[in-house]
Amino acid sequence: MSTVDLMETSKNPPLKVEKLSVNRSGQTVLEDVCLTINEGEFVGLVGPNGGGKTTLLLTILGLLKSRKGIIELYGHTKPSGEIFRKLGWVSQHASNLPKNIKLTVKELIQLGTLNSGNMFWRYSTDQNERVDRAIKLADLESVQDRNVSNLSGGQRQRAVIARVLASEADFILLDEPLVGIDRESRNSLLKFLDQLCHEAQKTILMVSHDIAAIQQASHRMIFLEEKIRYDGAADCFPGLAELANLRGIEPVHESNNSENMLYQLENLEGK
Repeated sequence: MSTVDLMETSKNPPLKVEKLSVNRSGQTVLEDVCLTINEGEFVGLVGPNGGGKTTLLLTILGLLKSRKGIIELYGHTKPSGEIFRKLGWVSQHASNLPKNIKLTVKELIQLGTLNSGNMFWRYSTDQNERVDRAIKLADLESVQDRNVSNLSGGQRQRAVIARVLASEADFILLDEPLVGIDRESRNSLLKFLDQLCHEAQKTILMVSHDIAAIQQASHRMIFLEEKIRYDGAADCFPGLAELANLRGIEPVHESNNSENMLYQLENLEGK
């Protein structure tokens, strides 16, 4: 890619989606989805099971075909391999590594520097520097020589994100990274992701079912259920009653449904 192309790419948002519709197994999963994600944003993507969250990520990555609509990555509707290398993908099961795997944290992160042009050569100085930077960013220096299978769930999640950082991806897509980690690790991971946006100028699109956690950490939230039902500031995310209304869910009891839900939440928090 030429210098001019790189300059033009830097002026465009990492992602722009216009009227995207996707079918899977003959069923409409996404319909007329429109969104733009700007550089440096931490966007939380939430919604019910089957609402299309993972489908959207896979379509952005080019792994699923759309029925109609346009996806632009850094201003390109037909991204080159170089544009796709600006994307980092951490799947829901990326940290679920086999128990018997013999791989250190550093070796796992080194895999992020490999491509078809260098995979049969020894690691270069540049690759080693990228690995060291990723390890430091992810705060894994004290465990970099430890076997990956001996890490906690939170540490493994940091390690697979660090592998993406070593690839020098600028736009990171995460699918349910909070699953299977304890509260302390979850809070630490969310702070780490926020730091990646503010200090390392990364852009993050993160799928999660944990609406409360996402609301505390992300800059912006999108609620997706076939269509985008909400797209706005995290601190303005709708409450339960309003969210039910946005989804077209009507109360089935004559009593005030929102008061009942609030009462139930207060009781749960008090237990």
